[in-house]
Amino acid sequence: MPSLAQMNGSLHIHNFYIGKLKAKQEQLFESDPELAQILDNVAEVLREHAVTLAGEIAELEYEE
Repeated sequence: MPSLAQMNGSLHIHNFYIGKLKAKQEQLFESDPELAQILDNVAEVLREHAVTLAGEIAELEYEE
């Protein structure tokens, strides 16, 4: 199992890429709506994983 520090780092990376995907999705919305939708879908999957990861981090912090 990864350490708490590794999990926090992973969560920060998830949030960074969610932001990048959303920014690019907004740029592409007019010129390529299909690609914009794909980027939005990928960002949603990352958001779901980030929520799960945040819950796991909270559990680990509570146990310590």
